[in-house]
Amino acid sequence: MRHPELLVPASSLEVLKTAVIFGADAVYIGGEAFGLRAKAKNFSMEDMKEGIAFAHEHQVKVYVTANILAHNADLEGVRAYFQELKEIGPDALIIADPGVFEIAKEVCPEIPRHISTQANNTNYGTYLFWHHQGAERVVTARELSLDEIREIREHIPDDLEIETFIHGAMCISYSGRCLLSNYFTGRDANQGACTHPCRWKYSIMEETRPGEYMPVYENERGTYIFNSKDLCMIEHIPELMEAGIDSFKIEGRMKTALYVATVARTYRKAIDDYQESPELYEEHMDWYKEQIANCTYRKFTTGFFFGKPNEEAQIYNNNTYLKNYTYLGIVDEIKDGLIRLEQKNKFSVGEEIEIMKPDGSDVKTKVLAIYDSEMQSQESAPHARQLLWVKLDREASRYDLLRKKEE
Repeated sequence: MRHPELLVPASSLEVLKTAVIFGADAVYIGGEAFGLRAKAKNFSMEDMKEGIAFAHEHQVKVYVTANILAHNADLEGVRAYFQELKEIGPDALIIADPGVFEIAKEVCPEIPRHISTQANNTNYGTYLFWHHQGAERVVTARELSLDEIREIREHIPDDLEIETFIHGAMCISYSGRCLLSNYFTGRDANQGACTHPCRWKYSIMEETRPGEYMPVYENERGTYIFNSKDLCMIEHIPELMEAGIDSFKIEGRMKTALYVATVARTYRKAIDDYQESPELYEEHMDWYKEQIANCTYRKFTTGFFFGKPNEEAQIYNNNTYLKNYTYLGIVDEIKDGLIRLEQKNKFSVGEEIEIMKPDGSDVKTKVLAIYDSEMQSQESAPHARQLLWVKLDREASRYDLLRKKEE
């Protein structure tokens, strides 16, 4: 049985550091171009350098996405981008397009190449094809069952790695290659600009009765017919490991540091517990499920892993996320009994909040005082992105996260 890598997303330098501290073996990030999350904050070259250096100091790898489906006008830019990445030295490039793959092989052959799920990797013949081209890893299509993944493992060389999404939002389109956004808004999902029309509300209108909207399913105001539940495989670590998967991938390059910390910490412990003892893994199952439920999520499904999903995998009556905690900030400095953070959401003096620690513990604490960057006292922190000094009645460490429970 292989020891799986825990691969965690990061939308910014702060989130990368959080992923590293909270248990990732590897982090995947996007630069300012040529990735499929154009609306994420993404990384400048300077941030990428700092992030890779930080990760490597902690023995964590960093993979850079370059997984757009490229048009002619993109190719010269891709070449220049890979020249820059050659100097920075990420641990791998995640690529979907064969033309982009060839440029990477020519410009920076020393950087390993991984094949994105966008490339429709649904069979062992495809895996063998990419292996012959020089790829070191292939990401499974979302539409594969565990039986199919197990069969792929049996037919490919041991040194060709399998990466699989095990947690996060599910795209409604085949292997994520969606045309809805382009059709409705002119923003191409395959170029990184998806507007997520699969989360919109829809009704049916018969062409001879314009303006007369009919419900599609169970809700008189319309239905979210494309809105999938989120993938969650925290209860199925044994089956994932037995299938021969090398990298357990978390979706979420648009997510906050709180989401990333929660998911990374929970899956880290689940993987480590199972490898220590299957009984220990089962003993801690309630804790894993409780922790994962603290994330912002849409209700959970196991996707295609145990066969094709039925209507139970969809959410027809809303597109609302469930949210149990609000992210307040991450501790980036400690001085004279105060912690410093860039505040993300409002909190006030006298409130009870939680310190979330990488070791799995959560410490309740009271906010005793708040000071702005000039050390002027204030009763609350209402404005996002303020740099604050905060006094708590419990001890916090650098990189701990602060959060508060939703009422």
